[in-house]
This record gives sequence, structure tokens and C-alpha cells, in this order.
Amino acid sequence: MTRLSVFIASSIDGYIATLDDKLDWLDAAAVPGEDYGYEPFISTVDALAMGRGTYDFISHIDPLPFGDRKVFVFTHNPPQPREGVIFWQTSPREALARWEEMGIRHVYVDGGQVISSFLAEGLVDDMVLTKVPLTLGEGRPLFHPIPRAGAWVLTDVTSWPSGMVNLTYSRA
Repeated sequence: MTRLSVFIASSIDGYIATLDDKLDWLDAAAVPGEDYGYEPFISTVDALAMGRGTYDFISHIDPLPFGDRKVFVFTHNPPQPREGVIFWQTSPREALARWEEMGIRHVYVDGGQVISSFLAEGLVDDMVLTKVPLTLGEGRPLFHPIPRAGAWVLTDVTSWPSGMVNLTYSRA
């Protein structure tokens, strides 16, 4: 069975990027030497799922910082092909079925729209939400409206000297 996990940072008022899609506020808040649990998390991941906006933000990086993990980009407007990146138009349920057929055991789901679409289908198994001690006032929301409620169990809280806090949840 394929496990779907979220690992994402947001301001304490719930934004993952500014209105002009900048993340410089996140870099400014980070402290050298603190990885906020990302390295242990990513070491368990077989593949990544993201939307086109998230991909566009990292597409200039060569090579992508995910090793040999496949990257699945959900988009209706795919850019130029790139090795190791699969652009597709599929629903979250269809994606999960295809990952299971491929033998992919753990997928990192990233990006506000894609996370929300997987949450709307009740497919996310666990989430690490890193709260950054800043308020942005406006920006791109962590979660978009979804048509279903979901119950989550807080399984861990980790605070960092920078003031960032990881809240780890599992689906109830």
C-alpha cells in the first residue's frame, strides 16, 4: 500500500508563499544547521507529487535535489520534458492506483493545490506542518477549500531554536 505524506512550511497565519509566489520569507526565517526534519523525512520517500506552480519554482535547479526519486507534476499545461519528471493529468485516486501498480511505497505530496486535492479525496496519511514564526497577512494559502472534513491525531511536536515548530499529524 502506498503511503501519502505532506511535509510543508507555512507562516503562522497559514500562507505558504506570498501573493507573487515568493518564498524569501521562509529562507530568512531559517537558521543554518536546522533541517527541520526534512532530511530524515525525504530519506523515506520514493517519489514526489506536486503541482505545476511548485515545479516551476524549482525547475531551474539542475539537477533537482531529489536524487533518483521520480517527480510527478500534476498539470494541464506541461512544460518541456525533463528526465525523471513525469507530467500528467490524472485525479488523485488514479495517481494513487498507478503508484501502487508501479510499486511506489511512499509519496511526498507538496504544494497547496495538490495537497488540498489529495485531502479532498481523503488520501493523505500523515502531515508534518512546520509553522514559521512570521505572519504574512496575505499570500498563497496552505489549504484550499475542500468538500470534506477530516479528523487528524497529533502524534508529535518538535520545536527548533529558530522558533519554527513541526506539528506531525496522522489521519484518525
